[in-house]
Amino acid sequence: MTNLMQQRLVLALIGAAGGASLYALSEILKGDLLGPRLTLALSVFTAAFFFGVLAMAGPLQTGKAVLMAALVGAVPAALLSWAALRFDTINELDASPFPFGAVLALATIPLPFLISASGPGWRDYPSLFTQAWGIFVRYSVALVFVGVVWGVILLSDALFGVVGLDVIEDLLEIDIVPWLVTGTVLGLALAVVQELADVVSPYLVLRLLRLLVPVVLVVLVVFIAALPFRGLSGLFGELSVAATLLAMTAAAATLVTSAVDRDDEAATSADLMRKATQGLALVLPVPAVLAVVSVGLRVQQYGWTPERLFAATASVLALGYGALYALAVLRRTGWMDRIRSANTVMALALIGVAALWLTPVLNPEAISARSMVARVTDGRTPPNAVDLYSLSQWGRAGLAARTQLTELAQQLGFADLGQALANPNPPYPSQPSEDLTQQRAALIAVLPLQPPGATATRDLLLQTADEWDLTYWTRICTTPPPQGGQSCLMIVADLLPTQPGEEAMMVLADFESGAARFEGFALMDGYLQRLNLWQTAGQELPDLDAATAMIAAWQTAPPPLSNAPLNQIDLPGGGGLAVSP
Repeated sequence: MTNLMQQRLVLALIGAAGGASLYALSEILKGDLLGPRLTLALSVFTAAFFFGVLAMAGPLQTGKAVLMAALVGAVPAALLSWAALRFDTINELDASPFPFGAVLALATIPLPFLISASGPGWRDYPSLFTQAWGIFVRYSVALVFVGVVWGVILLSDALFGVVGLDVIEDLLEIDIVPWLVTGTVLGLALAVVQELADVVSPYLVLRLLRLLVPVVLVVLVVFIAALPFRGLSGLFGELSVAATLLAMTAAAATLVTSAVDRDDEAATSADLMRKATQGLALVLPVPAVLAVVSVGLRVQQYGWTPERLFAATASVLALGYGALYALAVLRRTGWMDRIRSANTVMALALIGVAALWLTPVLNPEAISARSMVARVTDGRTPPNAVDLYSLSQWGRAGLAARTQLTELAQQLGFADLGQALANPNPPYPSQPSEDLTQQRAALIAVLPLQPPGATATRDLLLQTADEWDLTYWTRICTTPPPQGGQSCLMIVADLLPTQPGEEAMMVLADFESGAARFEGFALMDGYLQRLNLWQTAGQELPDLDAATAMIAAWQTAPPPLSNAPLNQIDLPGGGGLAVSP
């Protein structure tokens, strides 16, 4: 047997063993044979171990790859088991994706360092770059081949079914067979791709990525240029916007990395592309800084949660990339080498942060629980705004915080908070109440109305509103702006002169999502009908700050009403065509 065939057989057997091991773990989990905590540790170790073996076998001898992969699997398995002690049950841990994201980072990022350590050295950037992108490409191609093989298997089964042969279907009904097939094919495909490393290399992907450098640079420059005109009110304080900024930062950093490549000889040589790469590296800190400020304002307004702590951690790491890249270019000579060094430093930082996330140093549940108690204690969070559902998801730290809040409610006379804390299973915040009558009454009590005498129209509209709308509006109306005042307003007016009766518009300042909402409603045939809203001047709807100011201004008098400058082209049989400026 040749060396190539032997390597294919070894990786195919390793893949089959991985599939069989994962199948065995699934059966252990079903039968609860080893207990959930031990099963979790074994599952993480098994997945990380076989991923590492298949990734490193080829660049390393198989025996060494097995030893290295065992180390890679043991560290995240041990740390996740440690992190799981924050919760009474494993199911509580499963509710959060962040610990498993840390495990994924610990199981993948160290692999190029371990491969390079057995060759030119763990700090050798050309080797690190080549191995990292090589693992990505090999697995990508191998997974595509696995999909193709399964497509052939299923088509073959369908074809056999035409002539009454059920042999493939009978085999696939054996529970372990799909696991064995997938693992074997994946191992075999990785072996073949490794043999063709000169043909199936990452350089095609890198060359394609480089084409996007000028495009992303233009997008970021236009975004930065538009900031003074568009304003920052819709940008700061919203996690979804921060996530977009972080994703763009990560994409830009990847493109810069692809352009500088493993060394100066392989890097992009065209003068235009080099200048575009320098420009992209220089503007990279801008979205990172905006993401940091956005998350920071969110935390200042509402305190820490695991989601905000994760966003803050990611923002600081993004800022690290941006600052190091920009400084590398500003120092001019040798800027590509400094970017490569920055990539090594930040990769090690990612490993360190991922490990800390699973230790008490960065315990997101404990940090969040302490933040919630502190904000209630000093009055920054009103007692009726405490998110008890989230608190119930924060494991043992959440239970300790509930005890502290219960004592605090008794000391300060927060009867409503004490009553809510007495419920051991608080509902999800958006979960509607079953008693719609009480829910409507609660909303009416906190919903400002203009004009104040339009209670009949308001009551008719709310009578037909569904429970989800009532829950959402109540949440907005009971979450006041940070500077005080109201966050919602219902305006009743004859907005549709061609329709009988009056209509209503809800102006909502949603400080949870960081956005303003405008919702129009009319009562038609006994049902609540939503109306389409647009700005007749052709501009965007007011942002959060503008909506908050409008609500405050309209508290004393209803807004003026005028005819819209809009005509339509009548159509035969009724109706018409209209345009808006």
